[in-house]
This record gives sequence, structure tokens and C-alpha cells, in this order.
Amino acid sequence: MTSEADRTNDEVADLVGRLVTPEETDGAERRRLLGRLSKALADSARKARRAGTGRGRWLADVFMNIAPRLPVRDYATLQEHHYGLTGEQLADDLVRTAVKATTAVGAIGGALAAAEFAAPPLLLSAPAQIVAETLVVAAIEVKLLAELHEVYGVKVTGNGSQRATEFALAWSKQRGVNPLAPGSATVALGAAAKTALRKRLMRTMGRHLTTLGPFLTGAVAGGALNRTATRKLAEAVRADLRRQRALPPGSPD
Repeated sequence: MTSEADRTNDEVADLVGRLVTPEETDGAERRRLLGRLSKALADSARKARRAGTGRGRWLADVFMNIAPRLPVRDYATLQEHHYGLTGEQLADDLVRTAVKATTAVGAIGGALAAAEFAAPPLLLSAPAQIVAETLVVAAIEVKLLAELHEVYGVKVTGNGSQRATEFALAWSKQRGVNPLAPGSATVALGAAAKTALRKRLMRTMGRHLTTLGPFLTGAVAGGALNRTATRKLAEAVRADLRRQRALPPGSPD
């Protein structure tokens, strides 16, 4: 029998999965989905608080339930979805799409958080919308990181959960995965890796907390901060992947 906690986790993962594919939703739908996600997270956070779970640990646990379910596309599908582009041009287009998505989420989240800052529910001392925005932005960036590995031909082995763990850890370090490094394709995050992931998520949430302010300033700040952060991540990961391996055969420089 599926527990209430499992149903909440499934709902959160499903909503985040829909929010990381912005081409399938318009602005009004994204706002609606972000609102539903905030409510689901509020419920999960209240249970975590009652169980004595710390905010950082809870946030990392929620994210690691989401990561294996992210809709990461293979190289052929990426080409099909991006008009046949290959190589660096395909990577450029992936980054543009991800930047546009995190900018949109930041603008929506910043506006909602600013408007509802004084209203319940609060998530472990942070507004629900800020936590929702943090998880969606992290998911978009991890999906981008995983798909950039496809573009640059750097294969990460293992099953879905193992690969998701590797990509989440790489995101926490803001770099690409080195498949030859010791410990690659591990089944679970170790203590040091969990700490790194918690710190990165908390740092991302702290960035989003700075968007609290009058309605329009919150929206503008949220979008701008996410745009800058996603571009910075993409630049670091692409530089790392270029050092590891050439682009797939036949791809233009």
C-alpha cells in the first residue's frame, strides 16, 4: 500500500518534472504548478519538522527523490528537439533554453514570494514559494548538466539512480562528472557528498531569499539571479567536459 509520504513525494517529483519542461507550459500554467508544488512541499516540510529532520537534510532528501525522475534526453532526442543542431551549437541552444527556464521560474517565484511573504504556510522558516523555486531551478540545472554530458560524449555509467546521484553531486560541485574518477557510479551519496549537496541547495535557496521585496523588484531580481547562476554553471561544466573528451564524431566545433 502506498503511504501518504510516498504519495506526496510522487506528487512533488511529478510537478517538478512538468516545470522543467517549460516549452510544454505557458506562464499561467507554470504559476499554477508552482503554487501546487509549494503546497505539497509545505505538507512534506511540516512532517519533516515533526520528525526532527533538519531543513538542509530534508531539502536534500526531497531533491534526491526528484533527481532520478528528471526527463534527461539522449543525444539523438536532443538533436530532434533542437532542429538538428550538433556539437557546440546544440550545447549553446540547450544553455539558452535552460537559462530562459530558470529566469522564468525566478521571476514567477520572486513575485509570488514577495506578494505572499507574510502569509502561511512557511517551510521550516522559509516561504513555500522560495523552497519550490529552489528545487525547480536545481532540477533544471541538473537536467542541463546531464544533457551537456550527452552532447560532449561523456558517458556516465550506472542505472538511473546511480547516474542521477552522479549528476546531482556534479551540480553541487558546479563541474562535470569524471567517469574515470574513483567512486563513480556509486549507489548512494556518501556523507561528504550529502553535505556538499545540502550546502549547494541551501546556498541556492539563500540566493532566492534575496528576492523578497516589493512585487516587481522581487520578480526582476529572481529572474536576473537565476539567469546569471545558470550561465555560470553551464560555462564551468562545458569547460570541464571539453577537457575530458571531444565532441561526438561529425559534430562541428
